Amino acid sequence: MSDVLAEYIEKYSNWGRWGVDDELGALNFVGPDQIKSAAGLVTDGKVISLSLPYDANGPQIGGGRTNPQLFMTMTGSDAASGRQDRLRRGGGDAKGFGYADDYIVMPNQCGTQWDAFAHIFYKGKMYNNRDASEVDSRGAHRNGIQNFTGKIVMRGVLLDIPKLTGRAAMDPGEAVTTAMLDDACAAEGVEIRSGDAVLVRTGHLGVRRNEWRDYAGGASPGLSLHTAPWLHEHEVAAIVTDTWGMEVKPNEIDVYQPLHIVALTYMGIPIGEIFDLEALAEDCAADGRYEFMFSASPLPITGAVGSALSALAIK
Repeated sequence: MSDVLAEYIEKYSNWGRWGVDDELGALNFVGPDQIKSAAGLVTDGKVISLSLPYDANGPQIGGGRTNPQLFMTMTGSDAASGRQDRLRRGGGDAKGFGYADDYIVMPNQCGTQWDAFAHIFYKGKMYNNRDASEVDSRGAHRNGIQNFTGKIVMRGVLLDIPKLTGRAAMDPGEAVTTAMLDDACAAEGVEIRSGDAVLVRTGHLGVRRNEWRDYAGGASPGLSLHTAPWLHEHEVAAIVTDTWGMEVKPNEIDVYQPLHIVALTYMGIPIGEIFDLEALAEDCAADGRYEFMFSASPLPITGAVGSALSALAIK
């Protein structure tokens, strides 16, 4: 079955398609016309958040990634106690002025997040034939997440897979097939266009919320490796799911995360994971509109291989 991975890489690679210096990949499908068309979908002035809160109640259970930790360096108690008067530069009367300050410690991919092209290597290479050595202790010198900042604004389409069968969620280990994607498009009355972000709901986040257990890293529904031709044919600009790893787990072949290899490393499609699609699914079912303006710019963290974000569906 590893032969199919080699076949998909050969058929669907976008290395060099937009030049040897390209670091945007499939985001090149999104231009002014696509953005203006997406903006035309905003008719109600409705904004739906697609990001989980970044706090200690997130899905991480330890190991390689942890949930965010917020630390306060100044609080209201500091102001009330007069401590801030002594810290003010220049001396003099504070005249009632006080402040709070804080910082956060978290992995860049602990919650709702984008994978940068520098996140995944295959046979020592990342997107656009760049060497893995270009990611070192100082970060990614090429293919860093900052290249996506300001670029992920486009038409979004929600494909609600469990709704096809009236289930709350797909089962762990169950693959989203191309037939399911096509059936969802037909049921919702939408078509996928070049430059779209495709948001695939499995329901896995919804049924695990606040009882995460092995949500992050365990068996999970997700896209089949064999959706790669579908992603290529439709010129999908970004793929998003409500799961920790986008593709089905356990994987379908004896290669770890093979769809990441094809889609992220070779096709150059940004991958969004741990998106909260529950409120959006409810809204789309209520108004019958499964297309919307999608805005999900990552933080411009120079050299990062992933990033938190505040994702929005705007109707």
